[in-house]
Amino acid sequence: MSGIIEIIFAEFNYWIYVTLMMIGFYAMIAKKNLIKKVIGANIFQTAIFLFYISLAEVKGGTAPILLNGHSGADVAHEAVNEVIYVNPLPHVLILTAIVVAVSTTAVALALIIKIYQEYGSLEEDVILAYRRQLQPEFSEHARQKQEGQQ
Repeated sequence: MSGIIEIIFAEFNYWIYVTLMMIGFYAMIAKKNLIKKVIGANIFQTAIFLFYISLAEVKGGTAPILLNGHSGADVAHEAVNEVIYVNPLPHVLILTAIVVAVSTTAVALALIIKIYQEYGSLEEDVILAYRRQLQPEFSEHARQKQEGQQ
Protein backbone atom coordinates (compact mmCIF):
# COMPACT_ATOMS: atom_id res chain seq x y z
CA MET A 1 0.00 0.00 0.00
CA SER A 2 2.83 2.40 0.80
CA GLY A 3 4.25 1.78 -2.68
CA ILE A 4 1.10 3.15 -4.31
CA ILE A 5 1.09 6.19 -2.04
CA GLU A 6 4.74 6.88 -2.89
CA ILE A 7 3.95 6.67 -6.60
CA ILE A 8 1.01 9.03 -6.20
CA PHE A 9 3.06 11.57 -4.24
CA ALA A 10 6.04 11.26 -6.58
CA GLU A 11 3.88 12.30 -9.51
CA PHE A 12 1.61 14.68 -7.56
CA ASN A 13 2.01 17.55 -10.01
CA TYR A 14 0.80 15.36 -12.89
CA TRP A 15 -2.31 14.43 -10.94
CA ILE A 16 -3.03 18.13 -10.46
CA TYR A 17 -2.60 18.80 -14.19
CA VAL A 18 -4.90 15.95 -15.17
CA THR A 19 -7.48 17.13 -12.64
CA LEU A 20 -7.36 20.68 -14.01
CA MET A 21 -7.62 19.37 -17.57
CA MET A 22 -10.68 17.29 -16.72
CA ILE A 23 -12.35 20.24 -14.94
CA GLY A 24 -11.77 22.43 -17.99
CA PHE A 25 -12.91 19.70 -20.38
CA TYR A 26 -16.05 19.10 -18.32
CA ALA A 27 -16.86 22.82 -18.36
CA MET A 28 -16.48 23.01 -22.13
CA ILE A 29 -18.61 19.93 -22.80
CA ALA A 30 -21.29 19.93 -20.09
CA LYS A 31 -22.01 23.62 -19.50
CA LYS A 32 -24.52 25.41 -21.72
CA ASN A 33 -23.48 28.98 -20.90
CA LEU A 34 -20.96 30.36 -23.40
CA ILE A 35 -18.99 32.29 -20.75
CA LYS A 36 -18.58 29.10 -18.73
CA LYS A 37 -17.31 27.33 -21.85
CA VAL A 38 -14.65 30.01 -22.34
CA ILE A 39 -13.64 29.75 -18.68
CA GLY A 40 -13.38 25.96 -19.10
CA ALA A 41 -11.14 26.44 -22.14
CA ASN A 42 -8.90 28.76 -20.10
CA ILE A 43 -8.64 26.23 -17.26
CA PHE A 44 -7.74 23.53 -19.77
CA GLN A 45 -5.07 25.74 -21.35
CA THR A 46 -3.62 26.58 -17.94
CA ALA A 47 -3.25 22.89 -17.15
CA ILE A 48 -1.37 22.38 -20.41
CA PHE A 49 0.91 25.35 -19.66
CA LEU A 50 1.75 24.02 -16.20
CA PHE A 51 2.41 20.56 -17.62
CA TYR A 52 4.91 21.81 -20.20
CA ILE A 53 6.66 24.07 -17.70
CA SER A 54 7.08 21.16 -15.29
CA LEU A 55 8.61 19.02 -18.06
CA ALA A 56 11.40 21.57 -18.47
CA GLU A 57 12.53 21.25 -14.86
CA VAL A 58 15.79 19.35 -14.34
CA LYS A 59 16.73 18.13 -10.88
CA GLY A 60 19.71 20.16 -9.74
CA GLY A 61 19.49 22.42 -12.78
CA THR A 62 20.11 26.15 -12.80
CA ALA A 63 18.97 28.96 -15.04
CA PRO A 64 20.94 29.08 -18.31
CA ILE A 65 22.73 32.35 -17.50
CA LEU A 66 26.47 32.96 -17.51
CA LEU A 67 27.19 34.88 -14.33
CA ASN A 68 30.90 35.60 -14.84
CA GLY A 69 30.78 37.10 -18.31
CA HIS A 70 31.46 35.65 -21.74
CA SER A 71 35.22 35.17 -21.81
CA GLY A 72 36.70 31.86 -22.91
CA ALA A 73 38.21 31.16 -19.48
CA ASP A 74 34.80 31.35 -17.79
CA VAL A 75 33.22 29.03 -20.33
CA ALA A 76 36.05 26.50 -19.88
CA HIS A 77 35.70 26.74 -16.10
CA GLU A 78 31.96 26.03 -16.29
CA ALA A 79 32.53 23.07 -18.60
CA VAL A 80 34.87 21.51 -16.04
CA ASN A 81 32.24 21.82 -13.29
CA GLU A 82 29.58 20.27 -15.57
CA VAL A 83 26.85 22.73 -14.73
CA ILE A 84 23.35 21.37 -15.45
CA TYR A 85 21.04 23.92 -17.00
CA VAL A 86 17.26 23.96 -17.17
CA ASN A 87 15.93 23.88 -20.72
CA PRO A 88 14.60 27.40 -21.51
CA LEU A 89 12.72 26.41 -24.69
CA PRO A 90 9.48 25.21 -23.02
CA HIS A 91 9.33 28.43 -21.01
CA VAL A 92 9.62 30.52 -24.17
CA LEU A 93 7.02 28.44 -25.97
CA ILE A 94 4.60 28.72 -23.07
CA LEU A 95 5.04 32.51 -22.97
CA THR A 96 4.02 32.57 -26.62
CA ALA A 97 1.12 30.21 -25.90
CA ILE A 98 -0.09 32.48 -23.07
CA VAL A 99 -0.22 35.43 -25.46
CA VAL A 100 -2.18 33.34 -27.95
CA ALA A 101 -4.54 32.15 -25.19
CA VAL A 102 -5.25 35.70 -24.04
CA SER A 103 -5.91 36.77 -27.63
CA THR A 104 -8.19 33.80 -28.22
CA THR A 105 -10.10 34.59 -25.04
CA ALA A 106 -10.53 38.20 -26.12
CA VAL A 107 -11.89 37.15 -29.52
CA ALA A 108 -14.20 34.60 -27.89
CA LEU A 109 -15.58 37.22 -25.51
CA ALA A 110 -16.09 39.67 -28.38
CA LEU A 111 -18.03 36.99 -30.27
CA ILE A 112 -20.07 36.23 -27.16
CA ILE A 113 -21.02 39.91 -26.91
CA LYS A 114 -22.21 39.84 -30.54
CA ILE A 115 -24.12 36.60 -29.94
CA TYR A 116 -25.81 38.15 -26.91
CA GLN A 117 -26.77 41.23 -28.94
CA GLU A 118 -28.19 39.02 -31.68
CA TYR A 119 -30.04 36.41 -29.61
CA GLY A 120 -30.47 38.03 -26.19
CA SER A 121 -29.07 35.02 -24.35
CA LEU A 122 -25.81 33.26 -23.59
CA GLU A 123 -27.39 29.83 -23.15
CA GLU A 124 -26.59 27.41 -25.95
CA ASP A 125 -30.04 25.77 -25.89
CA VAL A 126 -31.85 29.10 -26.25
CA ILE A 127 -29.62 30.17 -29.12
CA LEU A 128 -30.06 26.87 -30.98
CA ALA A 129 -33.85 26.93 -30.48
CA TYR A 130 -33.97 30.51 -31.77
CA ARG A 131 -31.91 29.55 -34.80
CA ARG A 132 -34.18 26.59 -35.59
CA GLN A 133 -37.18 28.90 -35.34
CA LEU A 134 -35.66 31.31 -37.88
CA GLN A 135 -34.73 28.70 -40.49
CA PRO A 136 -33.43 29.13 -43.15
CA GLU A 137 -32.38 32.74 -42.38
CA PHE A 138 -30.51 32.82 -39.06
CA SER A 139 -29.17 36.29 -38.58
CA GLU A 140 -30.71 39.68 -38.00
CA HIS A 141 -28.73 41.00 -40.96
CA ALA A 142 -30.24 38.39 -43.30
CA ARG A 143 -33.78 39.17 -42.05
CA GLN A 144 -33.26 42.91 -42.56
CA LYS A 145 -31.91 42.29 -46.03
CA GLN A 146 -34.93 40.14 -46.85
CA GLU A 147 -37.34 42.80 -45.53
CA GLY A 148 -35.56 45.46 -47.55
CA GLN A 149 -36.06 43.50 -50.77
CA GLN A 150 -39.82 43.21 -50.20
